[in-house]
Formats: sequence, C-alpha cells, structure tokens
Amino acid sequence: MNEVRFIHLTDLHIGHPTEPDSHLYSDTSETLQKTLQIIKEIEPKPAFIVASGDLTNRGDPASFRHLKSMFADIDIPVFYALGNHDTREGYYKGMLDRETEIHTPLFYDQLIEGIHVIVLDSSIPGKISGALDEHQFTWLAERLQAYDQSPKLIVSHHPPALGDLPDWDFWRTIEFHQSQRLADLLKGKNILGILSGHIHHDRVSMWHGVPVIVGTGHHAATDILHTEGLRMVSAASFGLGVIRSSGLTIAFVPMPSERKELNYVPYDRMIKMVTDRENSNSNTTVGES
Repeated sequence: MNEVRFIHLTDLHIGHPTEPDSHLYSDTSETLQKTLQIIKEIEPKPAFIVASGDLTNRGDPASFRHLKSMFADIDIPVFYALGNHDTREGYYKGMLDRETEIHTPLFYDQLIEGIHVIVLDSSIPGKISGALDEHQFTWLAERLQAYDQSPKLIVSHHPPALGDLPDWDFWRTIEFHQSQRLADLLKGKNILGILSGHIHHDRVSMWHGVPVIVGTGHHAATDILHTEGLRMVSAASFGLGVIRSSGLTIAFVPMPSERKELNYVPYDRMIKMVTDRENSNSNTTVGES
C-alpha cells in the first residue's frame, strides 16, 4: 500500500467567540490557528485530519460555529468526534445547522485512501467518564466487517481502560467492562490503532495488541510527574501520523510553551467532585441528552 499521512488533533476546547469562560485556561483559538497554519504548510499534504473530541469547552452552538469557521479554509477532510465537554445538540446545530435528531450520538465510518476510519461517541451527557451504548456496539460489530481488507483506525475521545482491574481514576477512560468488551470485539480485525484524547498528555500504549495513541491537545497539559493532584500546565501538541504496510507511526509535534501552572485540584477533591457529578446523573441513560 502507499503511505497515507494524516493529522491527529484532540481537546481543542474552543470557546464562545464573544463570552468569557472562567474554565478556559488558555487561548485555545490562537493555539488552533497556529496549528492549522502549520498543517497548511505540511508536505506532502495530509490525506485527512482526526479531531478526537472536546472540540469545544462548553458545547454551545456558537462555539461550534466558531470552530467551523476556523476550519473553513482547510482543504482536508476532517473526522470529528465528541468529548465530554461537547454536546450533541451544540454540534448538530453549530456544525451542521441541523434542528432535528440533535440528541443522537455521533458515530460513523468512512473509507479514505484505503483506510477505514471508524468514529465512536464515548461521551455521556452530563458526565466526565466515557461509555459506548448498546446500539454503538451492535453497529460497530457490523461495520468492522465492512471493507474487510482495509486497515482500520478507531477514533474515540475517551481511551479504553488499560488495566486488568478498574482504576480509581475511572473518569479518564471508557467504562472498564465496556473496554474489555471492546477489546474482544476488535480482536483479529486489522486495527491500526485507536486515536483518543481526554487525559491531556501525549501517551502511547499497547492494549491487547492495539496501539492506543492519546494527544495532549490544545487547552492545557496534565503534569504526569505530579502525583498529589491534577496539575494542569501550559502546553499543546498535535500528532503527525503515517500509515504504511508495516503499520502506524505517530510523531508528536509540540507547540512552544512555558509549562506554567494553569490550574490545580487535589485528587481527593477531584474524586469527590467527579463522583458527585456521576451520581447526580445516574438516571441519565447512555445515549440520551
């Protein structure tokens, strides 16, 4: 097969174009503009762009319209996925000018340059953690049979849970038992890798034989050397992917940064905050909005 090049963006966290947001810790629009300018100059031209969720910071239609305008002169197909900061209603109204079926999970697939790209919706309305509803599992099982000879690239905002047991920081991944189910479903299906975001640092894992690539994104980076709390520092990066007959390569492209502290939450407070939020939405069915 010929080499296929693509870009992996994640956690863009684009804000409302006119209203200030106290939960936005950096100028994400400026960072994305700089990144898109770099992408325009890359040779050879990438075949596609993947944007793996948290496209906006508040999920409102105006923020999505702002995002849409920023990509308006990018002559490269873009595969968008939704994250926990996004809303389905905001995406459909802001990106597609759609007023019907605006609470439907966003999952789809497409064959491009011989690569089968499959986009999942791991967002749960009102929650930070990730999950896939039953309809997506059924759909995915069917679509994995399509384009049988083509290598497949999975896009999911939340990465799968990596461990053999559920982790204490469950909000960072797709729910543990669903992650195990996903692993079984992907076995033997010629999966190049899974592209994700959500945890705000560059990371590559080999998960049941499948590479899971996570990017820092454009908002802020998790200081992974700090173990007492969630320390966010200024940083941004994007991924430059190459697909060859031998498999997938991802090179991380860091943007200039001082890595100054932007926000800090002790883990005991973080766990309580997430648990309270998850419990308050316990009656929300996955797939509803």
